[in-house]
Amino acid sequence: MKITFLGTGTSQGVPVVACHCHVCSSLNPFDKRLRSSILIQHDNLNVVVDCGPDFRQQMLRENVQSVDAILVTHGHKDHLGGLDDVRAFNYILQKPADVYATREVQRIIRKEFSYAFKKDPYPGVPEINLHNLLNRPFYINDQKFTPIKALHYNDTKFVFGFRIGDFTYITDAVKISDKEKGKIAGSKVIVLNALRKQKHYSHFNLEEALNLMHELGPEHGYLTHISHQMGRYDEVNPELPSFVSLAYDGLQVEV
Repeated sequence: MKITFLGTGTSQGVPVVACHCHVCSSLNPFDKRLRSSILIQHDNLNVVVDCGPDFRQQMLRENVQSVDAILVTHGHKDHLGGLDDVRAFNYILQKPADVYATREVQRIIRKEFSYAFKKDPYPGVPEINLHNLLNRPFYINDQKFTPIKALHYNDTKFVFGFRIGDFTYITDAVKISDKEKGKIAGSKVIVLNALRKQKHYSHFNLEEALNLMHELGPEHGYLTHISHQMGRYDEVNPELPSFVSLAYDGLQVEV
């Protein structure tokens, strides 16, 4: 199974015009972070997790010719704002895009992209086939996906991560219950969000993400959903434990 990090950044944080950490002006490509998303490829199956506003750019950069499904972790715009651009795959594959989301997120999608769900839609609008995402394993083709529920602010705001084989991906989490951690146990590669070094009310900070990495003990861990407040790649990455790295856009990992 090959994992490609389509994006490792976030809209969260102070505006670029107020940035004084010089990440935004860095010439290092590892500091150029589009909105967080990954591409999972296994046995001719292509699955994208999250479809943010940078979706089209990410697909073109990685020369992705087909997408079998899109999994939406939660209903924030930086994770689903690119769904309009599935129309290109509708045209290429001659079928609707299969999108997996919770009922709550489906309501957001139907509202944000209402023109795609009209009874008599305008020709050329994105064709989206919504699938209900529950907190139980499901299959796409023959590949098993296990949802992992995490808190994103409080008990009413949550996000889904996913385990696929020995790989686990979680973004935008601030707390994970012991029950849900049990689903992650034994993963060889774990990806967690780490927004910045300072404490945050709805995302793991660096210390929290590293503590959880130590607790879960993967062979290798990657940090994603990184704001520019974290600092530059060349400054932060050397400070991390030997088995943890900052992810970067375009990084490919075999699991």
